[in-house]
Amino acid sequence: MVKKTDIIELEDVVVKFVGDSGDGMQLTGTIFSELAAFSGNDLATFPDFPAEIRAPHNTIAGVSGFQMHMGRRPIYTPGDMCDVLVAMNPASLRANIKWVKTGATIVVDENTFDEKAISKAGYQTNPLENGDLTDYNVIKAPISELTKKSLKDLNIDKKLAMRAKNMFVLGIILYLFERDLKRVLKLIEMRFAKLPEVVKVNKTALESGYRYAETIEGVKSRYRVNPAPMERGKYRNITGNVAAAWGLLAASEKSGRPLFLGSYPITPATEILMELAKHKSLGAKVFQAEDEIAGICSAIGASFAGSLAATTTSGPGFSLKSEAIGLAVITELPLVIVNVQRAGPSTGMPTKSEQSDLMQALYGRNGECPVIVMVASSPANCFHYVYMASKLAMEHMVPVVLLTDGYIGFGSELFKIPEVDQLPQINPPLAKPNEPGYKPYKRDEKTLARKWAIAGTEGLRHRVGGLEKTNIEGSVSTDPLNHQLMVKLREEKVNKVVDFIPEQTLVGEKSGDLLVIGWGGTEGALKSTVKRMQEENYKISLAQFNYIKPLPKNTRSILANFKKIIVCELNMGQFVNYLKINFQEFHYHQYNKVQGLPFHVNELTEVFKNLLEE
Repeated sequence: MVKKTDIIELEDVVVKFVGDSGDGMQLTGTIFSELAAFSGNDLATFPDFPAEIRAPHNTIAGVSGFQMHMGRRPIYTPGDMCDVLVAMNPASLRANIKWVKTGATIVVDENTFDEKAISKAGYQTNPLENGDLTDYNVIKAPISELTKKSLKDLNIDKKLAMRAKNMFVLGIILYLFERDLKRVLKLIEMRFAKLPEVVKVNKTALESGYRYAETIEGVKSRYRVNPAPMERGKYRNITGNVAAAWGLLAASEKSGRPLFLGSYPITPATEILMELAKHKSLGAKVFQAEDEIAGICSAIGASFAGSLAATTTSGPGFSLKSEAIGLAVITELPLVIVNVQRAGPSTGMPTKSEQSDLMQALYGRNGECPVIVMVASSPANCFHYVYMASKLAMEHMVPVVLLTDGYIGFGSELFKIPEVDQLPQINPPLAKPNEPGYKPYKRDEKTLARKWAIAGTEGLRHRVGGLEKTNIEGSVSTDPLNHQLMVKLREEKVNKVVDFIPEQTLVGEKSGDLLVIGWGGTEGALKSTVKRMQEENYKISLAQFNYIKPLPKNTRSILANFKKIIVCELNMGQFVNYLKINFQEFHYHQYNKVQGLPFHVNELTEVFKNLLEE
C-alpha cells in the first residue's frame, strides 16, 4: 500500500550525497543532476573527493561528496547549506553536518553505524541515538541490508551487491523529489550499455529503493521543483573540463586549423585530455606525453606545423611548462595553455580548488615574456573562453594562458549548445605560398602579429627559435638595440589585444556605494550575493573579470564610479595586487579565502554589509 505524503513546492533545493570513497557518491550525484537537467531545472554541481585513490575506510579523510543545487529560477552556485543530505556512513555524517540546514532531511544507512565505524569517525556515542540529530528529519534506513536482500535472486557476489547500495539510496531520493524512475532506468542502461550484469543489478537496487521510500513512515513529505523558464534551444549538463574540450574542437572547425593537444595527465585537468581523445573522428590529434615538458613542446611543434595547438595542466605542471612558454613567446607562435588551478604549493591538495596561479600566469617565466591571460568563470563558459583564447592566440600569433579551476572544471551546469555558424569568426594570418616579400617577423600594423608561415609551404623557408631574432628578417641577433625593440614589440602586441576584447560589464548600476570585484570561478557566489543585496536596495555592483592581460579598456572608469571597492579571491590577494600595479590611485579592500573551498553566499553577504556599514 502506497502511503499519502504532503507535496512541498520549492523554488530551489540543495542536495548532497556523501559517503566513503568507493560508495559511488559521484556517480549517484551525476545521474541525479542529469535527471534534473532532463526535467528542465537550472542547476549547478560541486563534486568534492579526496586525493587518495583509496583513502582509509570509514574515516573523515576518506569522505567523498557530490553537491547539487537545482531550481526553477537561475542557479549560479552549488549552494551553501543542504536541504537534503544523504550520508552513507558515520564519517560522512560527521564531516558534513555543519553544512546542513536546521529542519533538513538526512537519509542515513543505519547498517554502517556500528561501534567501530562510529569510533573511527570521532563520535563518542551513536549520533542516531544520542539526540544529536533532533533538529533534523532523519530517515534511518537499513540500506546495506535491503540492497543485499533486493539482489539475492540475481546470484551475484556480495561485493557487487554492496556496490549497488548507492542506487538503492538514489531510488529513495527519486521518490522524495517526484522524479521519473523510468528515465533514470534508461540513463543506467545508456551508461552501462556494455555491462549487462551491472545494468540489471543497478536497476533492481534502484527500483527497490524507490518502492521502499513509497512505504516507510519516515518519509512524510515529498518535494516538487518545477522547471525553470529558459530560452528555446538544445541544452545539456556539462562540466567545465568537457566544455573546454568542446571549445577547442569548435575553434578548430571555425578556423580551419587541425587540432593538436599535447598534454600529461594531472588532476584536475585530465578530463580535457580524455574528452578530446574521444573525438578523433572530428580530426582531433591527442598526444599523452611522458611529462609536462614533452606535452607543451609537442604542442609548439604542432603550432609550427600549422595546427591549433593546445596543452592542458594544473599548477605544478604549469611550473614545468614555463621555459617552453617562453619559447612560444619568442617564436611568436599561437598556443593555448589551459591551467585548471588547484590548491598548492607543490602537490598541495590536488582535488581542492584555489585561484593561486594568477601571478604565475602573468609573470612566471624568465625574461620579458608577455602572454595573453584570460579566465573562465563557470563550467559552461569554459567553452566560450577556450574558444576565445584559441581565436586570440591564432589571430595575434601569441600564446594565451586560460585559467580555470577545479571548482568549475569538475563542477557542472546547464549549457545551451551553440550553433557553430553563430560563433565568432577566426581568421588566422596565414602566409600564402610564394608570398611576395614574406619575412618571418614582418608585422600587421593593427595587431603587430607576424604571419603564420606553415612549415613546408612553398617559398616560405624561414627560421624561428629560442635565440633572439632581428626584427622583420629573423636572423639570430645579440644586438642590444634590436633586443630592446623586439621586447617592446612583443609587449605591445599583447597590449594591442585590448582593442579586440569586449569592455568590462557590470552586474548592477554603473555607480554606487560598493563595487565587488572577482575573477574566474568565484562568479557564481559573487553574483548570487550581489543580486540578493540589490533586492534589499543596497547600491552594490559586481565586476567579474575574464580578461586579465590586457585588462578591458574601461576598467579605470569603472573603478572611479564607486565609493568603496572590495576584491574577493580564493588566494592571498593576487588580483588585488595586480590592480594596484595598474591603478594605484584607488583604495582596495580585500576578502580572501584559502581553504580549498568556494565562497558561500552567506559569508559574502556578511562581509559586504559590514563594509557598507563602516
